[in-house]
Amino acid sequence: MALVLVAFLVSCKAKAVLADSTVKPKLETKESIDTAKIIERNASNKKDFSTVYIKSTAHYEDDKQSQNVSAEIKIKKDEMILISVRFIGITMAKALITPTEVKYYEKINGSYFEGDFSSLSQWLGTDLNFDKVQNLLLGQTLDDLKNKKLNTTVEDKTYKLEDASDSNTTKTYFFESDKYLVKKQVITQALQERMLQILYPEFTEINQTAMPTNIIIDAVQKEKKTNISIEYSTVTFNEALSFPYSVPGGYERIYMN
Repeated sequence: MALVLVAFLVSCKAKAVLADSTVKPKLETKESIDTAKIIERNASNKKDFSTVYIKSTAHYEDDKQSQNVSAEIKIKKDEMILISVRFIGITMAKALITPTEVKYYEKINGSYFEGDFSSLSQWLGTDLNFDKVQNLLLGQTLDDLKNKKLNTTVEDKTYKLEDASDSNTTKTYFFESDKYLVKKQVITQALQERMLQILYPEFTEINQTAMPTNIIIDAVQKEKKTNISIEYSTVTFNEALSFPYSVPGGYERIYMN
C-alpha cells in the first residue's frame, strides 16, 4: 500500500535553485494587501507546456513502515499522469491517472486497482481530482483561487490566504513575497481530525518555468500520520513521451469502499 501511495504522489533536486534575494521585497501591510494581485502574480509563474518528464527519489514513512524508492513521472498536460515506482531498478508499482480514472498495480501483493479518485481522497483525507494531483506535482495551488472569497494576512514573512467558506474544511495557502510562489498549502478538517500539509521548500527555474526542487507531504488522520518527501533530480519539458501501462498477468483486482 505504501508503494501505491507514493506512486500517486511522487514528483528535482534541480541544477540551479532560485536563490533568496539578498534584499527581500517588503511585505505589504495588512491594510494594503491586494489578494487579487497575489493570485495574479502567482498565476504568472505558470507556463504552457505539452509534457513534463521527471526523475525523482521519494521517502515514505508512516506509523508502521519506512521506504526509499525512485520514481519516474510523466505528465501529458491535462490528459494523463504516469508514475513508475522502482526499488533497486525494479518496477514495484505503476499508476496511470486521467481526469476520469485512476489505475495502479503493485508487485509485492500482485494486485491492481481500477476506479476513480475516491480511494486516493480517502487516504489523504481531502477530495482530490486530476487537476489537483497535476498542480501538486508542479508546485501550484491545488485549487484555482480566482473568484474565491479569501482572508489575506501576513504571517512568518509570507502572504497567508485562507478559504473558510466551507464550515467543515479550511484551506490555507502561503506565498513568498518575491515571485509569489506557493510555499505551503494546508487543508484541515477539524471534525474528522484530518490535516494535509504540502510544503515546497525551494524552487528552481527550468526553461523559464518555476518548478519545486522538493516536496514534503504530511497527512494526518486522527492518530495515523504519513510523511512523503520527494526530491526531483531531472525535469524536462515538451519531449515526446510514451505512457505504457498494462497489468501483469495473474494479478488480482482489488476493490475499495
